[in-house]
Amino acid sequence: MGKALGGGIVPVSAVVSSREVLGVYRPGQHGSTFGGNPLACAVGREVIAMLSTGEFQERSAKLGTHLHNRLSALPREVVRQVRGRGLWAGVEFATLGGREVCERLAARGVLAKDTHGTTIRLAPPLVITQEDLDWGLDRLEEAVR
Repeated sequence: MGKALGGGIVPVSAVVSSREVLGVYRPGQHGSTFGGNPLACAVGREVIAMLSTGEFQERSAKLGTHLHNRLSALPREVVRQVRGRGLWAGVEFATLGGREVCERLAARGVLAKDTHGTTIRLAPPLVITQEDLDWGLDRLEEAVR
């Protein structure tokens, strides 16, 4: 779960488990590429503090509903399936390749990740505004029509 903890600022990694599992390690027995970085730890602590309010989870749920409604309105002859949760979405295309859609999006200023041949992954940041989200979704509509 390290990517989110770094807040897009610094690389950091973390592992969460039960005391039974992680209790087998004692201090100094395990190393980490991103371990022991005071700045990364400070950023991670701030990200945890920000997430503890629930504001970003609420925002993800609200904007995620908007995102999925917009994606579900794309033409069925172009989009086979939309899946995801919150601000995470996978869009599977019926006739277009994922890479082709990503290239069309990149030409319009939107970066997305193709995956599994006919699918793209959308993962806007939790701080995105609805205006910016709609701008990106408008570019996606242009790209697939």
